[in-house]
Amino acid sequence: MSEYWNRRFAQEGMSWGSEPSPTAMEAKTLFRKNNVRSVLVPGAGYGRNTKVFSNEFETIGIELSGAALGLAVEWDPACFFISGSVLDCNLETKVDAIYCYDLLHLFLYEDRRRLVSNCLDQLHPGGLLYFTSFSDEDPNYGCGACLEPATYEYKEGKYAHFFSEADLKQHFEHMEIIKTGTYIETLRDPQGSTRQYVLRSIFARKLHELPLTW
Repeated sequence: MSEYWNRRFAQEGMSWGSEPSPTAMEAKTLFRKNNVRSVLVPGAGYGRNTKVFSNEFETIGIELSGAALGLAVEWDPACFFISGSVLDCNLETKVDAIYCYDLLHLFLYEDRRRLVSNCLDQLHPGGLLYFTSFSDEDPNYGCGACLEPATYEYKEGKYAHFFSEADLKQHFEHMEIIKTGTYIETLRDPQGSTRQYVLRSIFARKLHELPLTW
């Protein structure tokens, strides 16, 4: 996977432009309402979404691709970036919240569970989590070879898991699930071309007795 993303970021640079995802803006609002001070962004890419958080919160980004990190440290110097896999990260200090954009669907089942478990380990008790992922309502669902239930090689050499709402909730069954949503995400590349994807989102917290505001 690292070779694919290194090659892509090296060739395409800021592949999805500089505008953040609307889901990052929603997550920021939810985090602010709940007095978040620190945010972890797994799969930070070139910093397109970290910049939303780093101007208000202490923000840490984790990214596997060296090419992406080279872009990220220039684009978002306020964020602290770590080179490494989100499956193995172990922060010295736990964070208040995690925002994870379109990363979970890139893994097969066992690694998806591992990713969620590892993210939970980085959160304070009562910490917040906001994830987005491909939806089974996306037009690419069911395209290509089926590798696992709801996981398809929808492009040559590229596969993704497409989540139903129940499936997404099941991945976070040990958390308090507060809110789920569906979004049509429009990505614009530097050349001006646009692509649309149907995403699901989930907002949850690590079990804690304090009330949550949203």
